[in-house]
Amino acid sequence: MKSYKVGIVGLGWVAGAHLRTFAALPYYEPVAVMSRRKLDPEEIRREYGVNVTVYNDYDRFLAHKGLEIVDICTPHPFHPDATVKAANAGKHLIVEKPLSLTFEDSKRMLEAVKKNKVKTSVGFWIRLMSVTKAMKSIIDKGLIGDIYYAECDYFHGIGPWYGQFEWNIKKDMGGSSLLTAGCHSLDIMLYLLSEPVEEVFSYSTKNPNPVYAPYEYDTTSITLLKFVKKGLLGKVASVTDCMQPYVFNMNVIGSDGSIDNERFYSKKIDGLLDWSTLDVMRVDSGDVARHSYNEQFLHFAECLDTGKEAINSLEAAYETHRVIFAADRSAETGKPVRISEFS
Repeated sequence: MKSYKVGIVGLGWVAGAHLRTFAALPYYEPVAVMSRRKLDPEEIRREYGVNVTVYNDYDRFLAHKGLEIVDICTPHPFHPDATVKAANAGKHLIVEKPLSLTFEDSKRMLEAVKKNKVKTSVGFWIRLMSVTKAMKSIIDKGLIGDIYYAECDYFHGIGPWYGQFEWNIKKDMGGSSLLTAGCHSLDIMLYLLSEPVEEVFSYSTKNPNPVYAPYEYDTTSITLLKFVKKGLLGKVASVTDCMQPYVFNMNVIGSDGSIDNERFYSKKIDGLLDWSTLDVMRVDSGDVARHSYNEQFLHFAECLDTGKEAINSLEAAYETHRVIFAADRSAETGKPVRISEFS
């Protein structure tokens, strides 16, 4: 594979993990950083081992000689404009989740990417983890039969001890429990089942502990999903205000067996008396230093080399966000919402 020149927009906590990953991979060459702050390139070199040009003007950043990929790691509301402008400049894109806080912004991001025919990778890196690959393979091979129910849940206390707390508490910055973090659980359900959603119904609430009082929106939601496929249902819990260690749950139930994270059982395999344990890496931390950016960026480099779309492309993420926006509307109105309302 060739080496791609990449520039990072917004050098914060997540971007730092991205930059370390790029520096460790032979397929990327970090060349530029865009920031509102006056950063010292020498300090960046000492901390990350890379030589970059620092910009405070986005147009000049996009014009950096040889720049091929723009990696957008800004807070959520700034993703849309940065994405559209980079796509219009012909740059391939890595965009952190969520895509945006509104359906309209997600739609114009997709339109810009398709119009300019640039390749994309969205921060749904869980699609590329070994536990997900194993679960997807078991499902696709029919080893648990006809799937009729699934639940994927996100439990993570995003309080003052977490890097993004200061700005994430605001409604116009964090958006909702699903948008700011629980989107990972909803996205992985849609990826594993590979079936379109017809309708959702969602409730939301909030931890009464005073530590979460600064949040301007409900930090826990539970969403029921009715799929187009007859008889297929799902449940997604997004709990970003819990007082417990991090838990990411993936459970898929079929007519002949089940997969519960790293545990697997199937009536189609003779001799199984109990759960079998898969030798896989689970999703076990909300710390960005332990996210699978290595797998995400390797996959994207391969896609750029071959011209294929990434399994976590912006177009795929757009479909996940349609369901999220429907779920958030349902929580606000107390009524079921059809996904066709977001098209």
